[in-house]
Amino acid sequence: MGIAELLRQVDGAGDFGVWLGRLDGTPVFVHEAERAHYSASTMKLPVAMAMMRKVEAGELTLFQPVAVHNDFESAAGGRFGVNPAEDEAPKTWEQLGKKVPLNWLATEMITRSSNLATDLVLEQVGIAAAHAALAEATLPSSPAPESKIQRGIDDVPAARAGISNLMSPAGLAGVLVAVGNQQGEHGEFLRELLASNQWNGEIPALLPKGTRVEHKNGWDSRIRHDGGIVRPKDADPFVLVVCTTSDLPDTEAQQLIASIALEAWNHRHNLEAVR
Repeated sequence: MGIAELLRQVDGAGDFGVWLGRLDGTPVFVHEAERAHYSASTMKLPVAMAMMRKVEAGELTLFQPVAVHNDFESAAGGRFGVNPAEDEAPKTWEQLGKKVPLNWLATEMITRSSNLATDLVLEQVGIAAAHAALAEATLPSSPAPESKIQRGIDDVPAARAGISNLMSPAGLAGVLVAVGNQQGEHGEFLRELLASNQWNGEIPALLPKGTRVEHKNGWDSRIRHDGGIVRPKDADPFVLVVCTTSDLPDTEAQQLIASIALEAWNHRHNLEAVR
């Protein structure tokens, strides 16, 4: 079943966006790819990119100690803390009151999607730098990018003030293209983090076992996204991003993304034939 047909089956259930293309940034199939969704945890990849930029500039080091705390400056003014009940990465919380290396936090942020680790890394990097990493990765095919990083995770005062993080399929695709083509050890560091993602219920779910997928997903109420670089052993790599904001049960949203990924995989030798 083609991607267009998969999308037709959920028509009316919400907003669904797809960007499928080459690692050089050339799109081959798009559907509502410029429409922004609430980013959920997909914003963590641009945060990691911004961190590596500062490491390359000598402003940060991967091994510098960072105090683990849960009190952050809100983008709307005042302070906020991360809700531990909504953070599925307990190891970061076990380090409260201690110091850990920056690269350990980055690993927790990407591989386990730790919200607390994300806000700790973002505190080191800065919101403006994270947004710049996202904006500067915009693909030439995106005329009016809507993706934004404007606050940390669980910044409730900012959310109440209408300050949000947004991600379009094309926006996340641009970030993945940038990471996929980044040369040197810092690019390899980011790609290894993505390949070590422990939450694999979307793009990797129906692909052959052992397929390398460098991906970052995100989820929240009505939200299920995934974007990644798929590296078949017998074909060129490709980039796929699927964003869903819908009334679908979460497992059905995951299945939709997995089915779209399988359709792309089945056309990996002739990606332009995807319909």
